[in-house]
Amino acid sequence: MQFLCKEYQDGNPRVRSLVTETRIHLVPSLNPDGYELAREAGSELGNWALGHWTEEGYDLFENFPDLASALWAAEERRLVPHKFPNHHIPIPEHYLTEDATVSHGTGHSGGAVMGRWCLTPPCLPRQVAVETRAVMAWMDKNPFVLGANLQGGEKLVSYPFDTARPVSETPAAAPRPPDDYEDDNPELQETPDHAIFRWLAISYASAHLTMTETFRGGCHTQDMTNAMGIVQGAKWHPRAGSMNDFSYLHTNCLELSIYLGCDKFPHESELQQEWENNKESLLTFMEQVHRGIKGLVTDQQGEPIANATIVVGGIKHNIKTASGGDYWRILNPGEYRVLARAEGYNPSVKTCSVFYDIGATQCNFVLSRSNWKRIREIMAMNGNRPIRRIVPGRPMTPRERMRLRMRL
Repeated sequence: MQFLCKEYQDGNPRVRSLVTETRIHLVPSLNPDGYELAREAGSELGNWALGHWTEEGYDLFENFPDLASALWAAEERRLVPHKFPNHHIPIPEHYLTEDATVSHGTGHSGGAVMGRWCLTPPCLPRQVAVETRAVMAWMDKNPFVLGANLQGGEKLVSYPFDTARPVSETPAAAPRPPDDYEDDNPELQETPDHAIFRWLAISYASAHLTMTETFRGGCHTQDMTNAMGIVQGAKWHPRAGSMNDFSYLHTNCLELSIYLGCDKFPHESELQQEWENNKESLLTFMEQVHRGIKGLVTDQQGEPIANATIVVGGIKHNIKTASGGDYWRILNPGEYRVLARAEGYNPSVKTCSVFYDIGATQCNFVLSRSNWKRIREIMAMNGNRPIRRIVPGRPMTPRERMRLRMRL
């Protein structure tokens, strides 16, 4: 924060452009209670777990609704996307009650702990922390596009899904050969935006001074990133109800976890070097929010349409417009067929191109009013029965005359 303010005042063109064109939200600490515990112990006496939990004992990163499991269960029943959305999945009602608990069943598949909404034993009930509620309300209030939670104790970038999907729930698909960077693991369920998440993760790791060193290895165990500095969360540390999965499935925001260094609470004398290691990465990552497409969705009178759905061909994960009808969609370079639709309007489709240079492509949509709303109203008045066509010159029956009066 101090760096951005100083460089902006000093006229740094890169920082000025970033601050002027980007709405940046910074949260110094999501868990101030844990920070105080770690600060008191210091770098020498602390350990990886110290400060990880709140004073009440919550792991905030795993305290969110497990929407991934709900989505996969709906996919098993072939409800997606017609009856169950692939985006903006609503928060379960019982989760929002004052005394709500998060209950996750446990099960193992290849060593991964699976999370489930659970009504019968064995279940592990967890209270919903006040910090978690505050973050969810914050996410719903602001149309975030890109996010990162900064953590310590490792040196890598982790991206969704964090939840591991049981083999039995994975839909049948043609086998794909493993690429050079990831093992072929049937428990890893990739997000529809997998390629985009990898791009974002690499943008940070490749700009870091030491994150991709091939001789480094992992901080505590083997290097799960193959010296790339990036890994899918479910491959490295599978867990249900993570903030990253929740953000992806409930909002428009692509959220990643960035582990800044091996020392979870570095000594004061080491902070300057840690800052130098991460400075360029932080700037580069924030700039990625301007990659992809953006625009306005309006009606023919120029009025913005809120909550319109933006569908990108080939990516089974949609986003919605904000209250002002504006939207932002991070995409890798390429050509995309994009559709905009909204209740009561005819959909509109156009082709939008994304280039390698930073700067989102403007892709606006103008939607015309649809007659379907009026047609549904007329059919409802008719008991949703087929409406008989009136032939000119033929006398109307009393019943037809009555129905016509009701419609008028």
